[in-house]
Amino acid sequence: MTRIGIILGSTRPGRNGEAVARWVLEIAKQRSDAEYELIDLLDYQLPHLDEAYPPSMGQYSQPHTKRWAEMIASFDGFIMVTPEYNHSTSGALKNAIDFLYAEWNNKAVGFVSYGSVGGTRAVEHLRLISGELQMADVRSQVALSLFTDFENFSVFKPNQFHKDSLTATLDQVVAWSTALAPLRKG
Repeated sequence: MTRIGIILGSTRPGRNGEAVARWVLEIAKQRSDAEYELIDLLDYQLPHLDEAYPPSMGQYSQPHTKRWAEMIASFDGFIMVTPEYNHSTSGALKNAIDFLYAEWNNKAVGFVSYGSVGGTRAVEHLRLISGELQMADVRSQVALSLFTDFENFSVFKPNQFHKDSLTATLDQVVAWSTALAPLRKG
């Protein structure tokens, strides 16, 4: 069965992303088209990139990199839950992405973002990065506003219409992950 990882892309204390990622997982688990699993970057404690060789060479030397690579390799596609910090994604998510290369190739990715303008600028950057990693980014996305989807900017209360956007995003990620399967086996 297709496996989709939901990557929680913030490691900040008091992060809003945890509630968002759990909401994504809760809705995804109601589906029967794939297996869904939450991947919390806090569980991997990745330092700033500390590998001697570029990730594209696949010569990982650090135990944390090997553990991270094994986790990412086990999935067919991803939903990245990202905050927007300074018009981009979080440094923690960018760093985690940069540790690997082949493990991302030929997999689909969708985005759930949050910020003052829905985190859309973070997703713009992630789409560029995804292309370089040979990932198929899907069109549909969820953009959550700190002003309208969070009470006091911290208690997650998404508007109901976001569930439809999330459903469309999950549909597209599963479809593309399935379509790309022959490339991953080749």
